[in-house]
Amino acid sequence: MKSAVPKVALLVVALAAAGLGVAVVAAKPGAVDPNPSYCSAPGSQATHVEKFTVNGYLDPEDTSKSLQQLIDAASKDGGGIVELPEGTFTLGRPLVIKSNVALKGTGQATVLKAGPGFLKTKGPFGGHPLITTNGAQNVTISHLTADQSGGELDGNTSERLTEYLVDVRHTTNALVEDVRTRNPFTYSIAVVASSSFCIRNNDTLVTSSGTYDQLDGIHITDSHGGIVEGNTVDQRQGDDGDDGLVAQTIGASVYDVTYRNNKVRGGSHGSGMQLAVGKHEIYNITVENNRFWESPNGVKIGYYDGNAAVHDIVVKNNSVVDTPGPWLDFQGDLRNITVTDNVFCQSGAMKLGDAPGNVVSNNREGC
Repeated sequence: MKSAVPKVALLVVALAAAGLGVAVVAAKPGAVDPNPSYCSAPGSQATHVEKFTVNGYLDPEDTSKSLQQLIDAASKDGGGIVELPEGTFTLGRPLVIKSNVALKGTGQATVLKAGPGFLKTKGPFGGHPLITTNGAQNVTISHLTADQSGGELDGNTSERLTEYLVDVRHTTNALVEDVRTRNPFTYSIAVVASSSFCIRNNDTLVTSSGTYDQLDGIHITDSHGGIVEGNTVDQRQGDDGDDGLVAQTIGASVYDVTYRNNKVRGGSHGSGMQLAVGKHEIYNITVENNRFWESPNGVKIGYYDGNAAVHDIVVKNNSVVDTPGPWLDFQGDLRNITVTDNVFCQSGAMKLGDAPGNVVSNNREGC
């Protein structure tokens, strides 16, 4: 992340393999808990069942239209789960999830992929998300691979950083779970101006080099009341990756967010985690039991078009490994920063500005 541009029930759908037919039917520091507590945002809870079938071959544009029709119909009828089987389903335009709808696959073998004409259309905010919630309430996106085709498409458009690969926006009660993001040309999973969200057990990956910048992993902007838990974030298999985890303020504060049990490698342009501060405060943030590795920097504060206060931050029980920069770097208008029980190895020294209410204890080097 380098600028303050916005980094801002059952409906079963079975797509027949032959014709793509559609039917609607406290622990060791940094150790990831294999059975983390469930998030407080359950997403869609609808149980409505409908059937819908599309016969014949579907090109990317038809696939997008058919799936959007299913999503719209499910929401209109009170909600439902649109479930995709294994297979690659090429999209010609973004999918817009509507209220009380869950979009679910069977796992990583269910692939939603941006097609060759994907950049000809835009999302509601002018960008190119693969999936966006756009003001919906009570939504779930889960058990699938979201592929933005950044290695095949030229995603360097002027709107690239206005919407994101998986884009939760202006939404209350959103669950994004077991989603693999691949080939991004923007942030992989973003939560923008939303509340009560759960980003859990996802896998983000950046493999491109020399093509894009500002490729953050999981990015929370202007949002509150959420959990980012159990995710694997690797921004550094290519050279283009930026920050692994981000909390950023542009038009509102970020507060009451917990980042825990994540495994994170920040990209060559970024950090394991960044608190990106503008004109609004960041507060009541917990960063616990994460493993940050091979990032240029560990957990840091950066300032973008403002220098608002950062306060009531807890950084505890994390491990930071093979990080040439400071394993923690907090400067600016601070208060009540608690940094305890973290372990660092082959990493730069902690930098923490003096501030009222700071608590620093039992942080130790251990390889």
